Amino acid sequence: MMKKITLVSLLLLLGFSLVTAQSNKRKPGDLLQFSGVVVSGDSLQPVPFTAITVKGTYRGTLSDYYGFFSFVAQEGDTIEFSVLGFQKSTYVLPDSLEGSRYSIIQVLNQDTIMLPTTVIYPWPTKEQIYEYFLKAPVPDDDLERARKNLAQETIVDMALTVPMDATMNYRNSMSQYNTRLYNAGQIPMNNLLNPIAWAKFVQAWKKGEFKKKPTR
Repeated sequence: MMKKITLVSLLLLLGFSLVTAQSNKRKPGDLLQFSGVVVSGDSLQPVPFTAITVKGTYRGTLSDYYGFFSFVAQEGDTIEFSVLGFQKSTYVLPDSLEGSRYSIIQVLNQDTIMLPTTVIYPWPTKEQIYEYFLKAPVPDDDLERARKNLAQETIVDMALTVPMDATMNYRNSMSQYNTRLYNAGQIPMNNLLNPIAWAKFVQAWKKGEFKKKPTR
């Protein structure tokens, strides 16, 4: 009686295994999670932002900064990989997969495009270029430009009109601070009673430094 019970148990277990195997068997067209990494063929470095699409459809994704991608596909799908600077590549998913996940490492080869030389002219024709070149005014040389920039009138005008930069503001603030420290505990010096200051004022007045500058 014990042998009959054991035989029946084995038959039931075998039947359950067969049913489970039939239920887990993948059917054509079943969905699977397709993942992988896109790398360069010469350096095996990740290729970011690669367009990965199922041929003939609008389904697909983009690889991330590290070349990784993952999306849902079907067995037998033709996957296209395309990105600027690399040759397009395709991969066909096998139709005899057992699991619901499938991963690959897709290698892309760099694509070099040789463009013809293009010369850009500022004028429509060469004749107009030659005409402009012959009639164009000759620019000042470096020496003459330096003399103009270092002329006294130019320097004085810049000193009166150009605002102070950060360094000059810092020096002015520090000068005022040092003056306050120097006059601490005593009456500040009054330039109205300073003969040297009056002499400088008279000289500047004679030179016309206090005349109103014409506005530009």
